[in-house]
Amino acid sequence: MKHFILHIFLGLCLLTLLIAPLTAHAGPTVIRDVEIENYIEKWTHDVVEAAGLQTEQINFVLIQDPHINAFVAGGPNIFIYTGLLEKSDNPDEIIGVVAHELGHIRGGHLVRLRDSIENAAYQSLFGTLLGAGAAILTGEGQLGTAIALGSQATAQNNFLSFSRTQEASADQAALSYLQGAEINPHGLVTFMEKLEDQELLPASQQSEYIRTHPLTRDRISALEQGYKQSAYKQNALPAQWNEDHRRMIAKIRGFITPEQVSWQYPDKTADIASLYAHAIAAYRLNNVPQAIKDIDVLIGKEPDNPYFHELKGQVEFESGDIDASVSSYEKAVTLLPSASMFRVAYAHALIESARNDQTDMLEKALVELKRAETDTKNKSTRLHRLFATAYGRLGDTARASLHLAEESMLKGNHDLARKNAQRALEEFPSGSAEHLRAADLIAYIDYKQARAKEREQNRKRP
Repeated sequence: MKHFILHIFLGLCLLTLLIAPLTAHAGPTVIRDVEIENYIEKWTHDVVEAAGLQTEQINFVLIQDPHINAFVAGGPNIFIYTGLLEKSDNPDEIIGVVAHELGHIRGGHLVRLRDSIENAAYQSLFGTLLGAGAAILTGEGQLGTAIALGSQATAQNNFLSFSRTQEASADQAALSYLQGAEINPHGLVTFMEKLEDQELLPASQQSEYIRTHPLTRDRISALEQGYKQSAYKQNALPAQWNEDHRRMIAKIRGFITPEQVSWQYPDKTADIASLYAHAIAAYRLNNVPQAIKDIDVLIGKEPDNPYFHELKGQVEFESGDIDASVSSYEKAVTLLPSASMFRVAYAHALIESARNDQTDMLEKALVELKRAETDTKNKSTRLHRLFATAYGRLGDTARASLHLAEESMLKGNHDLARKNAQRALEEFPSGSAEHLRAADLIAYIDYKQARAKEREQNRKRP
């Protein structure tokens, strides 16, 4: 599925799974990774359809956090912590969790807040949700900033929690979706059984999943009964899915805890997953020559694996070998044309490698960015920043301003968005698509600011 692109206010930072360590002042990070997202979409495709939805309607949002948690909020967005993925034993458990969260979506149990997040990029969506939750629970709008920075954990857990009745309802819906998809429900049962003992622990020691998804013995019993009655309890998932799962875990560990890889995978020649973990860990620990050597071995074993070529491009780019990264990213895009984030990374490499007189490289980058832009899930500030950079270097200040406005809008900086949209509005001819888009942005900002002012006035009234 993808590379890890760290979307933590890094505009032009091109790392596909750039992972920043969490600190006391930094909240959980939203990450994008083509490979992992593709695996999850593949594993859950049938259960999503059994729930009466389409895969393209569901946004899987990965959160870099060691805790076990998953939740739905703000529409058909399923947030999954990397801690849950790493601690899962197989794809069955992940499918079971997603089936349960689909039960919340179809049951109308969502934290909606559509107005607050409809124009948010993924990197700000999580903070927006939690900030809005704190404001609703406490009546103090300024707490939104604190939540986005990782504090007020109790408020965020309460905000994202469902009742036990809703949990039981989502369980039964999950069983029905798994039945419709002809999938063994055992993974849902084993995942819940893992968490059962935590009900006896003090709240401060419980996993976030337990705190946001109240678990009872009755729920476990009902799930076990559903498993026993399933016509598909003997069904096994494809063997390749288990291999994909091993690679996913290896990738998460390599990026997030590279210093632990040597003892988690003592023999890196044991299998692809082990070598994958070591290659990523070497990169994360700044041993670029070893990382490239290991990646080349991976490519030698699977020359048509787009994720290996993308990883090589990332390592080359981040180590300063931009020209080499162009070739690696181009290969990754060729092997997996549907990966819009690969195209964004490729475009970035093209822009950075373009010399002053190489306008053809900038034009080629714009082609890739335009193709990536057609992916409605790619709400990326980085995409618009790269558009602005390419257009700016080509002397097209109007389009550069329009994309800077789009970038600022996704970041929630309405004042800067207005400034750039106004500049674009003045430069584009009246009636053009770009002129209309700039006008739409300004009108939307006016609407949002008027709503915010109205809410503030209502709050101050006795």
